[in-house]
Amino acid sequence: MFKRLFGGQPAAEPANRLAVVRNMTVGRTVSLDPLAWRRLQPETVFNLDTDALEITAQGTIALDSGQHVHRFYTDDHVMLQAMSDDATGAEAYDFSLFIPWTSAYPPGPRERRKWTDRLSEPVFDGTAEDLPSYPRFWFSESDARQPPVTLWETIWDSRTATVPYARIFQTCMLYARDLAGGRELMLALEMEPEKAPGKSADISHEIMIGIPLEMAEFTA
Repeated sequence: MFKRLFGGQPAAEPANRLAVVRNMTVGRTVSLDPLAWRRLQPETVFNLDTDALEITAQGTIALDSGQHVHRFYTDDHVMLQAMSDDATGAEAYDFSLFIPWTSAYPPGPRERRKWTDRLSEPVFDGTAEDLPSYPRFWFSESDARQPPVTLWETIWDSRTATVPYARIFQTCMLYARDLAGGRELMLALEMEPEKAPGKSADISHEIMIGIPLEMAEFTA
């Protein structure tokens, strides 16, 4: 107010550095249609007790194919994911919603190798995680063993941040099983945060259960 009265110039707004994908970005709320997962019941193990996601972090992945992955996270690690052919996400497609299922910290290299071996098989046996078996969705055209995909994800927790919150190297594989009401997804991955100088990074093994989303099933 005083700057306006005495002729001062208002401070410039900080630049927004993150893509806004169908109005989704850090600080906004995404409303979901619960029918997206209720139509899969009782077969699905996916369940979410809310229809509103408060987005507190955003991840970006640039694939070697030229495509971009945009991920939107809540504090409870629910993730809404979109694909696009450019970094802005202006023409986004292939939406999916994931919830965390298990998280574990491998005690050593042997356990990491065993995890990579599991992710290389054409079918993921989820017995140890109280899950069914999931056929591989990526590379589904072959029953041969296939090394998992590796990628870097950059995480941001503010639209105006000049440096990312974290960078995480991921070794992952996507699986899917067909249900009467649609498809259920499962993402299995190893996460290795980029190490800060002089510090060690905690490596974790994660499983997330997901469902495809139609554009009409969410708004922000």
